[in-house]
Formats: sequence, C-alpha cells, structure tokens
Amino acid sequence: MGRLGGVVVDQARKAYGTVAALKGVSLTIAPGEFLALVGPSGCGKTTLMRAIAGLEALDAGRVMFGADDVTARRAADRDVAMVFQNYALYPHLTVFQNIAVPLVMRRLNAWQRLPLLGPLLSGGAREKIAADVRGAAESLAIGHLLARKPGQLSGGQRQRVALGRAIVRRPRVFLMDEPLSNLDASLRTETRRELVDLHRRVGAATIYVTHDQSEAMTMADRVAVMMAGEILQVGTPEAIYAEPADLRVAGFVGSPRINVLDADTGPDGRVLVAGWDTGLQGLGATHYAVRPESLVPAADGLPVRLEHIEFLGESLLLHTRHEPTGAALVARLEPQARKSLERGQALHLRPLHGLLFGADGRRVRSLARSPALV
Repeated sequence: MGRLGGVVVDQARKAYGTVAALKGVSLTIAPGEFLALVGPSGCGKTTLMRAIAGLEALDAGRVMFGADDVTARRAADRDVAMVFQNYALYPHLTVFQNIAVPLVMRRLNAWQRLPLLGPLLSGGAREKIAADVRGAAESLAIGHLLARKPGQLSGGQRQRVALGRAIVRRPRVFLMDEPLSNLDASLRTETRRELVDLHRRVGAATIYVTHDQSEAMTMADRVAVMMAGEILQVGTPEAIYAEPADLRVAGFVGSPRINVLDADTGPDGRVLVAGWDTGLQGLGATHYAVRPESLVPAADGLPVRLEHIEFLGESLLLHTRHEPTGAALVARLEPQARKSLERGQALHLRPLHGLLFGADGRRVRSLARSPALV
C-alpha cells in the first residue's frame, strides 16, 4: 500500500434500524490536508469517521485511500491511526511503553515480544523501536516523561502521549475524534496550535471530528459542516463563514450566532424586513441574516430597543429586540461605544452586509441596489 494519498468517501450510507446515520455522504480529503468535520451531537460525524477507519461497515458506498479501495478491509489493514477523547492509555504501562505498543505489535512476532527471551531474538528491532519512540516523544515535548505512568500525568500530558502513540506509526491517515474536549480552555488553545504544527510535520491526511466550531475554524485547511447525516457544505474556514450555502451552516458557524429575520420579497425583487428596505434584491428570499459584527448604530436602519449590554473586554455585545417583529438581535461593537449606550434605549442598527436565504434554507444570491448596504 502506498504511503501517500488522500481519502475519498463516495456515497456512504449507514442506518441503525430506521435511523439513517449517513445519507449518501461524499467527501474528499486531499493528501496532507487537515479537514475538520464539524456538526452538532448526533449528526453522524463519528459514524463517518468510524466508517473511514473500518470500525463500521457501510450499508452502501465506498472508501478509498488514494487509489486503493479499502471499503472491505479490516480496520487493522487500513493503516489508520486514531486519537480519541478519552486518550485510551494503558494505566499499568509507562509513557514509553504506551507509545511503543503499536510498533511492538507490528514489528515483533510473538516470540520477540516475550519479556525474557524476546530481547535475545529481536536483534536490533527493539533499538529501532526505542529510537522511534524517543523521536516521537521529543517532537511532543514529553521526552522527559517516558518513565512515568499515565496516572502521574496531567490531562494535557496524557493527550500528548496518545498523540505520540498515533504518530510513531507514521500512518497513512490520522483520525481524531474530539481529542481536546477533556482539556480546560487555556490548554485547549495551546494544544490546538501544537496539533496543527504536528500535522504539518507528519504530513498525513487528517480528519478532525469536533462539535466545537471554533476549533474547526482555527485549525483546519477546510471545514465540512455536517447535520442530520448529510454534508451541507465543504470549504475554507473563511468561505464557510462569509458565504454559507445553507441557513443551518450560517447559524452553526460564528459566535454569537448570526441574526435571522423573516423577510418578504416584493414584485420587483426588493427584500423587505417588516417594511424596512434591506437594499437587496433576491427572488424567493424569506430570511434575511446578518452577522453581529456587521450591525452598527446609525441614524436609520433596523429599529431596536437595547435590553442588555455585555462587556467582553475586546468588544461589546448589544442584546437588542427588533421592535416591529420582537426578534432578538445581537450586535458586536468596539468597547468604547459603551459610553453612549444605556439599557432601554431606542436606536437603529444598520447592517453593513446581509445574506438572503429561501424557505428551504438554501442561499439566495442577492443583488445590492445600494452599495452602502453591502
């Protein structure tokens, strides 16, 4: 089996009884690419990852590694390394022994693995394993922990051991299933950077499964947004954020969530929100969406009443109520704007950039009639 190559999932289907977990999913991961598979709990992302690993048999469809069809191959024959949320370390083994496990199992036969006789029969194989383990440990800054056991390590250190056990094999494909969810916030931020650096050094195609959209957006080359067993959109983090193809994608990506208002389309294609002209034309538009950072106070715009001010240090969140419809709207402003704002105040928020969606949730391409509103 060749070492290089990406991953292709073609029309993957999987059902558990009457519940369809995968509904004809197709996805391509380029050689050396870091792709984040993101979506809410229960959307099918872990099922898809397990199917790629060979831990779940598909009802239909296929999985390709490069030019090799691995659909019918056992997990042990797919050359895949997995990192899980719970680390899955052997508590009675040292860090060195935990990292060495996959190499011992692959490079040594049953006789060579015997405690007393094995070293006499293995020749230089054990020395090569030791060198590879030390190299992986040093790359993860845990070389000084090789003699410790998992119970003597912090959560971040245990996660690095799990990563070391994966990379020491030099696998064809990396699969990571929410590996940072057990870490505290500050350690997650630090480990994100380390994972990206590690991916660049190793160079294998990597699929990173997470429900945390901030992890996906900050780490991945591309992001695949999955919901209800389907891939809704695949693209760069910038494209997913700025040009969502579906209202569900727009609502899932971004914090605070995108603001959504019901809209009407006039006979001439003008899009109105409770009579207010958005400045856009888009046939079939029923929803008008705007990111919080695209709303600014102005002399005219969407009439709102300020209900709550949230100071975040680097920014200010205005929680408002759109008076004509009662819909909640959130605006993100610079912190210095706090001086001129009070709870209960009536004001107007002007959208700098709006997105249109139809009744089916799909994006409606718009034409801006007023450049000032784009």
